[in-house]
Amino acid sequence: MPQLPAKSRFEFSGGNLCLDFANTVDNRTSGHSKDLLTSYADLLHWGQEAGVVSPKGAERLRRLAEEAPGHAKSALRSAAQTREAIYSVFAAVVGRRGVPGAALGSLNTALQQASEHAQIVQRNRHFSWEWALPEESLESVVWPVARAAAELLTSEDLVLVRECAAEDCGWLFLDKTKNHRRRWCDMKTCGNRDKARRYYERTRKE
Repeated sequence: MPQLPAKSRFEFSGGNLCLDFANTVDNRTSGHSKDLLTSYADLLHWGQEAGVVSPKGAERLRRLAEEAPGHAKSALRSAAQTREAIYSVFAAVVGRRGVPGAALGSLNTALQQASEHAQIVQRNRHFSWEWALPEESLESVVWPVARAAAELLTSEDLVLVRECAAEDCGWLFLDKTKNHRRRWCDMKTCGNRDKARRYYERTRKE
């Protein structure tokens, strides 16, 4: 079974699965961004921590990746393309800019591929969506991400999507605060750094 790292590199402060996936790039808007998904194993770890891949499913996907490393690289590349499309679309919405057609097209492609594996199931007189054999497809980690993006884009919560106010961050989040004035992806990181920077600038001027 794939072992999760003792201390995760991932944070889940976005408030929505697709935003957390977009946030797997550190310091996105700086000149030294860092991709947190550099291998298929990284993608699996993120999927487990996000709750979209079960431990049993992760073990099966790990074996498939080892058996078909070329396919695993392709799946990782496709996941990264979907991630960048999600970021481009939502960042444009937040910035009130035109949504790039290529990004929306890429997201629609991912959504269509995911939809091919979705099915309605009935349990105890209730119906729900379920993925068909996700442990048999290396691309399955991104299926729920694409659906989450589509659902958020078409929901009333779209107006609550924000981008971190830190100049070098670029992380996205859903602002569910009472007054809808949240500025930071995480007050403990970007918020505190900004407070320290403003304090330094103020004392220097004084």
